Amino acid sequence: MKRRDFLSATGAGAMAAALPQQVFAQAYPSKPIKFVVGFAPGGATDVVGRLMARKIGDALGQPIIIENKAGGSSNIGAEVVFRSAPDGYTFYVCAITSAINASLFPKLPFDFAKDFEPVALFAKVPNILVVHPSVPAKSLKELIDYARANPGKLSYASSGSGTSIHMCGELFKILAKVDMVHIPYKGSAPAMTDMIGGQVQVMFDNMPSALPHVKTGKLRALAVTSAQRSLSAPDVPTMGEAGLNGFDVQSWFGLMAPKGTPKDIITRLNAESVKALGTADIKERFLDLGAVPGPMSAEAFGEFIRAEIARWSDVVKTSGVKVE
Repeated sequence: MKRRDFLSATGAGAMAAALPQQVFAQAYPSKPIKFVVGFAPGGATDVVGRLMARKIGDALGQPIIIENKAGGSSNIGAEVVFRSAPDGYTFYVCAITSAINASLFPKLPFDFAKDFEPVALFAKVPNILVVHPSVPAKSLKELIDYARANPGKLSYASSGSGTSIHMCGELFKILAKVDMVHIPYKGSAPAMTDMIGGQVQVMFDNMPSALPHVKTGKLRALAVTSAQRSLSAPDVPTMGEAGLNGFDVQSWFGLMAPKGTPKDIITRLNAESVKALGTADIKERFLDLGAVPGPMSAEAFGEFIRAEIARWSDVVKTSGVKVE
């Protein structure tokens, strides 16, 4: 074969080898995408996930379907994505819960840090301590005094064992030296239903799902769990301002993909997420919910997750909470 023919042939071969990947990248997405949420509809993870799915789906030109797989403190939903094909059509709307679960559950079928690809951080949001109006406490100090005078009488709801809502309650019990009964639910929404009904009296809920009920007077807000006050509830003091120092917890929500998902797809989903978080309507909606947009690269999100796993491992050990 002449040198010119050889170069032509090898060049064509190289182009042919690269063509499928290029065509795939250009064609993606060619069908609807699925975002799996590990909690029931109506909770903060679900609300944030739906807002972002709608915005990203519009940009990609394909609908993004939300699939709720509640239970197991979001581990059921995570496992669905863990076992899904890494083809860019199934993603996991994760929350701080997943970082807590990494040390709380000793027998998970997956490693959250190693078996998923970080895609994008959506938002950070403080939890808010709310009580049912029947509770005779209009401040954090009054709640602590009442709980100490009535050990075991108050029950606090959570969206599941190991969630930030649960761990906030455990941290509160440790720092305030009180005894309350933990009542876990399969998501924030069913827990909030019983809170409003008075079946449970206390909850450290995520702001997006709790704030609307505070505004209508169905619940009473006593404090936010972040170090600074929330712009969405500026009149509600922080836990530190209300008298309980050392309490600084923010929930967060983001997007993960199964391990092995093509890098170009992750890069594109991250770029669309960052764009969405910069739009006026998402910023306004997040502000209404008490959430703060958290745009960052996929690599930075991965580092953030590893730091959160280490942090919550220490909290789990200190609290002594065990979940099988």
